[in-house]
Amino acid sequence: MPKPQLAVIAAAFVLVLGQGASGASCEGRNLFDQMPSDRLRAIKDALAGVPFRNGLLFEARRDDQLITLVGTYHFDDPRHRPMIDRLRPIIAEADSLFVEAGPEEEARLSQALAKDPSLMVSQTGATLPERLSAAEWQALSEAMADRGTPAVITARMRPWYVAMMLGISPCMVRAMAEQGGDAGGLDQRLVEVAQEAQVPVRALEPWDTVFSLFADLTPQEELDMIRASLPAAAYADDYAVTLTDAYFAGDVWKIWEFGRFDAYANSGLSRDEVDRQLNLAQSRLMDDRNESWIAPLLDGAVDASAEDRGIVAAFGALHLPGENGVLSLLQQEGFAITRLD
Repeated sequence: MPKPQLAVIAAAFVLVLGQGASGASCEGRNLFDQMPSDRLRAIKDALAGVPFRNGLLFEARRDDQLITLVGTYHFDDPRHRPMIDRLRPIIAEADSLFVEAGPEEEARLSQALAKDPSLMVSQTGATLPERLSAAEWQALSEAMADRGTPAVITARMRPWYVAMMLGISPCMVRAMAEQGGDAGGLDQRLVEVAQEAQVPVRALEPWDTVFSLFADLTPQEELDMIRASLPAAAYADDYAVTLTDAYFAGDVWKIWEFGRFDAYANSGLSRDEVDRQLNLAQSRLMDDRNESWIAPLLDGAVDASAEDRGIVAAFGALHLPGENGVLSLLQQEGFAITRLD
């Protein structure tokens, strides 16, 4: 496999684990600006009652234990600068910085992908053009070609990986290839801040987490992931601008509900099917991982308190809100949550 293509694959895998590449050059429209009023109202109604649905920077305190939490965006953007500047002195005084995947995990993931193509390519069984309808395969092959992946490679890729790639805009994929997979999102910038301050960087999960997230999907669930992702792939640059603007406005859970109502309108799937897909994605990509992160965060806060210090945790912003979000889970552990931004 050519090195540029491998770089894109590695970067896309790492995206799930909390890093990213430069997306600042992407251009598009904010889809909220032209959204029908009834859909805007429906999204607003869906946000009501969601815990911690707004905000990117929080403090969690329990007795002498302190965790500063920041919700990140995994691609580079000049608008990250104020948050980096605000967190720089906090990280410098912290006992450690916790991220989804640190430098060691990224390196091991890239090495594994280079050595074992079967991690993302199915060597046997029916190909995607054989499993999808002719129209679906035509749309998929064109969308993946826009992302630098020829049809002959796409045909054998694992469906969950294809669905993940469809969620990344073509301009971001091009940036990944140009950078050779070199990350530049807020997560990575904060890792660099910690390294400069000689503050330890700790991973919240193992390097191979991504391979277990979708391991037991049924063949139908695999294809449904692709079908649910295809409509938005055609206007992914607009999608990226819309979600990025929402992120920097601190409207975190609005990002999730936007995706839901967009799928209702454009995916061709029933509302029940869309909800099933999103519930599966939320369970695998967010809720299960959130729960697994609580123990290392608690242990880190306890250890840091012995040195009269706190810890900083930086991870994708969608992990913060909701009843099963990290903030609610910490609140259940007796932490008082304060929004800082």
